[in-house]
Amino acid sequence: MRRFYNGFRLGLASTALSGFAGAALAQERVLPTGRLFSSSEVIFSSLAIGAIAAALLSTIWLMRQKGNLEAESQEIRGALSDAQQRISKYEALIADKNRRIVIWEAGPSRPEILGQLPTETGAPADDREFLAFGKWIRAHSAVELERGIETLRSDGRTFDLVVETQRDEILEVQGRVSGGKAFVRFIALNNLRAELAELKIERERLVSSMNLFQSLLDALEQPVWHRDAEGKLAWVNHAYGDAVEASSPAQAVRESREFLGTIAREQIRAAATPTSPYHDRISTVVRGNRTLFEVVDVVASAGSAGMAIDVTEAEAIRAELARTLTSHAETLDHLATPVAIFDREQRLQFYNQAFVRLWDLELGFLESHPDHNELLDKLRSRNKLPEQLNWRNWKEQVLSVYRALDTQTNRWHLPNGQTLQVIATAHPQGGVTWVFENLTEQVDLETRYNTLVKVQGETIDHLAEGVAVFGPDGRIRLSNPAFRALWGITEEQTKPGTHIKAIEAACAVEYEKPDGWRLFGQMLTNFDDERPSLQGTFELTSGIVLDYAVIPLPNAQTMLTFVNMTDSARAERALKEKNEALRKADELKNDFVQHVSYELRSPLTNIIGFTDLLKTPGIGPLNERQSEYVDHISTSSSVLLTIVNDILDLATVDAGIMELSYSDVELDDLLDDVAMQIADRLNENSVMLEIVAPRGMGSIVADQQRLKQILIKLITNAANFAPEGSTITLSSWREGLNVYFSVADNGPGIPEEVLPTVFNRFSSGKGGKRSGAGLGLSIVESFVHLHKGDVKIDSKPGVGTTVTCRIPSAVYARSVAAE
Repeated sequence: MRRFYNGFRLGLASTALSGFAGAALAQERVLPTGRLFSSSEVIFSSLAIGAIAAALLSTIWLMRQKGNLEAESQEIRGALSDAQQRISKYEALIADKNRRIVIWEAGPSRPEILGQLPTETGAPADDREFLAFGKWIRAHSAVELERGIETLRSDGRTFDLVVETQRDEILEVQGRVSGGKAFVRFIALNNLRAELAELKIERERLVSSMNLFQSLLDALEQPVWHRDAEGKLAWVNHAYGDAVEASSPAQAVRESREFLGTIAREQIRAAATPTSPYHDRISTVVRGNRTLFEVVDVVASAGSAGMAIDVTEAEAIRAELARTLTSHAETLDHLATPVAIFDREQRLQFYNQAFVRLWDLELGFLESHPDHNELLDKLRSRNKLPEQLNWRNWKEQVLSVYRALDTQTNRWHLPNGQTLQVIATAHPQGGVTWVFENLTEQVDLETRYNTLVKVQGETIDHLAEGVAVFGPDGRIRLSNPAFRALWGITEEQTKPGTHIKAIEAACAVEYEKPDGWRLFGQMLTNFDDERPSLQGTFELTSGIVLDYAVIPLPNAQTMLTFVNMTDSARAERALKEKNEALRKADELKNDFVQHVSYELRSPLTNIIGFTDLLKTPGIGPLNERQSEYVDHISTSSSVLLTIVNDILDLATVDAGIMELSYSDVELDDLLDDVAMQIADRLNENSVMLEIVAPRGMGSIVADQQRLKQILIKLITNAANFAPEGSTITLSSWREGLNVYFSVADNGPGIPEEVLPTVFNRFSSGKGGKRSGAGLGLSIVESFVHLHKGDVKIDSKPGVGTTVTCRIPSAVYARSVAAE
């Protein structure tokens, strides 16, 4: 406005000068005569004066304009100073460490960031890192902030947020729009505002948690309720509503439908305290069924809350479990395998009788539920556990099963020679079950089996017999060197798995007739329930004679054995020939003995008869020498006749044709008859006979003549060896159906090495008064055996000899002698 005014004044000045010059020109026209100056001079003067006036006016104007410009400049400098002060004040305000502003221009552009936040908030100083909100702001706050910034820039929707940093600091964030720009202010709150923000966040967290827990309780299948301070229902879950048959939880609260009875509620109200919640089992009716619930009720200043857990099924299961555990305990107690169960505290909770017998521990100690560590120490002190170089490490290894997931199995070799398989199984709920399986017999059998297998392998390999074992598929399992040597085949040809067809082809060279091996193949691979054995003989082309045997084995296996019988066959032929010759010789001998015996008996009978006749007075007297000779002839003839009779008896026994003539024999008469018949012989030997037998022994069914021969032979033998003037004892007694006869003398006795041969034929002892053929005791043994009895002899050198015969009473009327 001022500039316009000054220009206007300059125009007026120019107009005035122009008017003054025009007036001068007009005056010159009016006064053409008598003028002092010419027109050119007047014009020049006017121009000069006008120029001077214009210059003066311009100078004056310029001076005024300069003053105006100086005043305006001074005013601008003052405004600029005020603006700078105002900018400094704003910059100081923006540069506050408790505030940071992010500015976005309209459209896509890089944001401008002003200010700083305290380092304790965890906000990065770097702009790029600052904008990565998820790295320094908690996840839920970062998501909410980014969503607010997006709506602020796109829709201009302002927001106010309270966010939490990773360092648990609280920031207030404001989003605003101004002048087409989006501003987001991050403000670090002061104490009161921070506390208020924290309370706000805590409130939101608590409300969220309460809603979450309420949703969780509402999803439970167990009834849950909340009562106010007056005891009225304030909230229930769906399970509560279903239990009281309400259409919704709200209806149950509105109508105050109680889940528990009045008495139960009164008990809860009386028993529950803020420091001691109510916890007990209560029975109530749900949907018409009596149900057992485990009720927990907690009391607080604002009321109470409770929950009911249905334990009806659990109680039934617990009772069933108790019955099952009792049954299992009774079952385990009757097991022969020792069992012990320890709880999670490693204390003994169960043991059976086999466990007590195994470790021989006192029942009082076991009933005290000892610690497993203590139990191991006690067993070690009693020398019942295996000796260990490092007892502590071994014990820790044993007890490590309580921390293990898998079953542990170990073998303990006890000092008493037992071997135990110790199986320790950890329980999922804690504790361990220990089972002690006695493997002593198994280990012993296994050792013996392995030893037997090795011995059998060595034995089979060193057998002279050829052995080959085939499986049910006809393939060889094993063979020994003798088998390969007999058939002239190699070890490669008989390696395990070779089929019998291949072995048959390899053996065909040695055996012209393949029928035998084909028969072996059929027997090895047949499917008969009963597999027969087979025996026979092979004769190879080489002249070797083999005896074979096909022997079924367990597991459908078959063993073939081959024995080289070449030498045996030759020896057998020779023996058969010799046996035939001996048989014929024996027949000749028997014929000779019988013939000679019968032929000798007649002359001997005549000699004895004529000798006795010579002794009669009717023939005439004999002188002393003649009488002595006749006695010698008579004695020798009697001995010879006895020998002939004995030989005939033995020949009859050997031929199996001797028959016993059974009859009832009175034992008293038998003993008296024997004593009378042997009296002369006893007088000749100057010995006495003592009979020891109870009277009235009764009778026995036997051959009387053979019994007399047995006793006379025994007494004669004893008299031959008894010292002169000694006594021979004949004893007899009865035991049931058996009658015993015993003849004892106090002669020189029989040496121990001679005793086994005393019953042999023609075995005569030395030292007797009269030598004989040595057939007496052999005949005694033969006759006793014919009576189904037995005879034994007991003799000690220098003491004497005792011969005892047992004769059973015969059941049959006749008995034929055994061959």
